[in-house]
Amino acid sequence: MTRLSVLVQAGAVRDGLRGWRGDGALKLRVTAAPERGLANRAVRELLAGVLGVGVEAVRLERGAGSRSKGFEIDGLSEAEVKQRIDAALAAGRGSTHGE
Repeated sequence: MTRLSVLVQAGAVRDGLRGWRGDGALKLRVTAAPERGLANRAVRELLAGVLGVGVEAVRLERGAGSRSKGFEIDGLSEAEVKQRIDAALAAGRGSTHGE
C-alpha cells in the first residue's frame, strides 16, 4: 500500500493532473462538485485511470471534506505510483478531456 497526498480543485472546467507541489502532494482538478462525495469519487476514478488500477484499489484515507486529501493505493509501490503519475504528466494524459 502506498500513501499519496493530493490537493484537489473541485468544480473545475476539466478533469486532470496539474503537477507536483513542493511538499510532494499531487495537484489535480475534477469537474465534479465538492458535495455529497462527488468530487472524492471523481478523484478516485481519475487516480485509478492514471495509475492503471481498479477504483477499488484507491481509497480515501483522510480529508473527505477538505481540498487536502490522503489516498491509499493498493498494489503499487511508492516508486511505481510516482513513475506512472510522472509519465501521465509528461504525456499530457492526466486530463480526461485533453488539455
